[in-house]
Amino acid sequence: MATTHPRFKAAVVQAAPVFLDLDATVEKGCALIEEAASKGAELIVFPEVWIPGYPWWIWLGSPAWGMPFFARYHDNSMVVGDRYCQKLCDTARRNDIHVVMGFSEKEGGSLYIAQLFIDREGEILGTRRKLKPTHVERTVYGEGDGSGFKVFELDIGRIGGLCCWEHLQPLSRFAMYSLGEQIHAASWPSFSLYRGAAYALGPELNTAATQMYAAEGQCFALMSVAVVDDRIIEMVVDTEEKAQLLLKGGGFANIFGPDGRPLVEPIPETEEGLLMAELDLALIVLAKAAADPVGHYSRPDVVRLLLNPNPAPRVHLMQPPLSDIEPCPPGEMAEEV
Repeated sequence: MATTHPRFKAAVVQAAPVFLDLDATVEKGCALIEEAASKGAELIVFPEVWIPGYPWWIWLGSPAWGMPFFARYHDNSMVVGDRYCQKLCDTARRNDIHVVMGFSEKEGGSLYIAQLFIDREGEILGTRRKLKPTHVERTVYGEGDGSGFKVFELDIGRIGGLCCWEHLQPLSRFAMYSLGEQIHAASWPSFSLYRGAAYALGPELNTAATQMYAAEGQCFALMSVAVVDDRIIEMVVDTEEKAQLLLKGGGFANIFGPDGRPLVEPIPETEEGLLMAELDLALIVLAKAAADPVGHYSRPDVVRLLLNPNPAPRVHLMQPPLSDIEPCPPGEMAEEV
């Protein structure tokens, strides 16, 4: 039987969270999910740590100055499976739509930059964590591990994701391509920081990185980007100097096809909304006919990637438990466990 290729509508979010407010941000997220579904979307992708927002203060002042923000941030981060998470799942199910949510994941005392994958039945397919937080992000978040390199099988195709500057990590990109990713959730914060002073943090380079990801991996790249709004500015900007470092706006959401072609018309960077496009996965076949860097366009005998996809828990329990081991009688040699 010949292969058939899904065709569907997808949406990316360009919007600000309700900064440092878990309840209100989840409510806003659910409203955006409902809006996307009402417009025919079968998939929606949200920005990096959109719940409860990106910790902008880490780039604006000293750790001591930012500590009160961190306490509130920790309290407003989401736990996988909690009632906020369940509300997102219920909204996905009621609206028959797949959801990729960028969120600050709380596990125990630590936080992680994470993406939550929910299917149209409202089931959690899984999460992934940013492998290495960038620069001062390490003062807030822990690291992910190799288990974050994975794709999920949906009825619309195989989907995976990366956050922010993970798109500048060549080996991470290659690992994702090797998994047969067809739809890529590219979650970014706003491009509002150090505008004019740090080109690498701006929209030009990072949009190009996402566009190249689509072309290099022959997949659809859904680039969701947050917006810095008045609430964020009022909360973290308290001097003229900081006002020059973090500007309003910074939303540059986009969607790229497997040949790198933009599929949507961008909206103004200060404007909130959904950008939507029709995705035809048959186009991936044509793109891969020209270049497949993890297939016919590779030379694994010359260069190849070593990937450890296993989780890296902090504690490994001894097997069997020590309490199950019979004491060795005096004078006898113990058997190897």
